Amino acid sequence: MTVLPQEIVRAKRDGKALSAEEIGAFVKGLTDESFGEGQVAALAMAIFLNGMSRKEAVALTLAMRDSGDVLSWEGIEAPIADKHSTGGVGDNVSLMLAPIVAACGVAVPMISGRGLGHTGGTLDKLESIPGYTAMPSSEAFRKAVKEAGCAIIGQTGNLAPADKRFYAIRDVTGTVESIPLITASILSKKLAAGLQALVLDVKAGSGAFMPDAESAMELANTLVEVADGAGLPTTALVTDMNEPLASAAGNALEVKNAVDFLTGAHRDPRLEEVTLALAAEMLYCAGRTVSPDDAAAMAGEALAEGNAAECFQRMVATLGGPTDFVENVESHLPKAPIVRTVEAPEGGVLTACRTRDLGLAVVSLGGGRRNASDEIDHAVGLSDLRPLGTKLERGDGFATIHARDEASADAAHEALLSCYTIGEAYEGTASTVLRRIDGSSPAKG
Repeated sequence: MTVLPQEIVRAKRDGKALSAEEIGAFVKGLTDESFGEGQVAALAMAIFLNGMSRKEAVALTLAMRDSGDVLSWEGIEAPIADKHSTGGVGDNVSLMLAPIVAACGVAVPMISGRGLGHTGGTLDKLESIPGYTAMPSSEAFRKAVKEAGCAIIGQTGNLAPADKRFYAIRDVTGTVESIPLITASILSKKLAAGLQALVLDVKAGSGAFMPDAESAMELANTLVEVADGAGLPTTALVTDMNEPLASAAGNALEVKNAVDFLTGAHRDPRLEEVTLALAAEMLYCAGRTVSPDDAAAMAGEALAEGNAAECFQRMVATLGGPTDFVENVESHLPKAPIVRTVEAPEGGVLTACRTRDLGLAVVSLGGGRRNASDEIDHAVGLSDLRPLGTKLERGDGFATIHARDEASADAAHEALLSCYTIGEAYEGTASTVLRRIDGSSPAKG
């Protein structure tokens, strides 16, 4: 019996649970475009207003996974794992995390995205590297994972294609911020990547899409429960995004920061905490160790001994980048012609950061997109960002602007002065990792 689109919309409009058959018909209609945009938009709004049960969310996730290719990894003996972040500012964790975990014997086929709104995109960062192929063929993707242990690429055209169309319609109909739809969108792509384990980094704070810890924990719980229901072992960390994670924000600048992290030249403390915590979760979830403590020790050793830096170099070279990239990173990355220090207008302590506005300042410099068709300027951005709690004297530098011209540098300078608050005392979080959530204990601390 044919399931009519309008009847599916009517059922969800009236607050009823959709059957797996109805959800399957909807996803098929999404994929072959037999459901019109108006019908898709109406169902998205009905779900936005009335929600979905865990059972419905699992059915939607699996149906979208099966709307296109599902990757398999025969011939690769290592466990297959990945990480997903909900996005932030100065969040270059993936660039270090994938090679750290790969150096510990877990294959990491990481499918990442481009910048969205005020947040940076991993693919945009990697395309700062000359020759790096962010959209390789399936054969080249598999070769990179096999030879380097990890490969960070973009979503292929036939990986969860239903999600691609659904998201585009949600984006223009005010229905993006639906937790079950966010969940299905994220997990359908990860399941299609053929993973055996997944770790989630759900951001909370002024630079995150989830502005507070409570909403971030709600999303993290839903993601973990639906992933487990779909057969993918998953844990999540809720992490603080009330200031940039790295001391750099901008594509080439974050790549340089990542290489410095991998080689030990410089490691931002908050960035190191989050990266190693996620690495330990991935190794433990993938079965490489018998305890989280052992996993943390293994990740730290791979970083300290230089094995992670070697994995990163192999990945870059295998995907078309320079064979000496890590060794000569400065000579390969683009540089902005204008470099300007932002000085404190008064003495005191950095007490707060409007992190979203800081991310938008990077976009305004040309480091992000206002429209999907915009070209990225990989050289521009911010560096030397001082962490909250830093004591400053009048005239001390607390950020450096990298700009294409004087006008954009002036605008960024004004934005930076307004983004930061200088006060008398800072009371911050004790840890950047706020909460750990797994399938057996959703509120485990």
